[in-house]
Amino acid sequence: ELRHATAIDGVWSTLIDVYAEVRADRLHDPHYSVERYGERLARHAAEPGWEVVIGFDGSEPVGYAYANTLQPDDRWWRRMTPPLPDSDTGTPTIAVKEIMLRTSWRGKGIARRIHDELLSARPEEQVTLLVNPLAGDGKVKALYEAWGYREVSSQQPSMDGPVLTAMLRPIRQPNATADSSG
Repeated sequence: ELRHATAIDGVWSTLIDVYAEVRADRLHDPHYSVERYGERLARHAAEPGWEVVIGFDGSEPVGYAYANTLQPDDRWWRRMTPPLPDSDTGTPTIAVKEIMLRTSWRGKGIARRIHDELLSARPEEQVTLLVNPLAGDGKVKALYEAWGYREVSSQQPSMDGPVLTAMLRPIRQPNATADSSG
């Protein structure tokens, strides 16, 4: 079951719990600590157009994805190195800020279902996300490429965090492969 929410209050603990489980091996690193994640989550949830889709198996959350609308002058665009052309930054865009999937549910297409559900009714024309190119020995970036994303730039959102690859694609993917796992 996939559930949408646009207010953080009712889903805060679910998102924190899934994050803590998925990142358990990295929580000692200040950038990945639950406290820092909570700060990012609160900031993201206060931004325009914030929405989350949480996947459930019965009452058990299996993962989630959340996003918000970007403005043309958003710091998301200003951090890009190299900068993107105005044609990209001026197009109505949603930024997927987090996709988390608990280990037991990986490789079954659930991340893709959650992602696609999050985008299904969005009014924006394109979607962007950041990925650590080293995550899963490059498999996470390759998965996003299979979902139609292309690398456009890079950025380092926090000084103690990794340099991330910025990816972009149109929201509607007429020829997308629906069976790409995740």
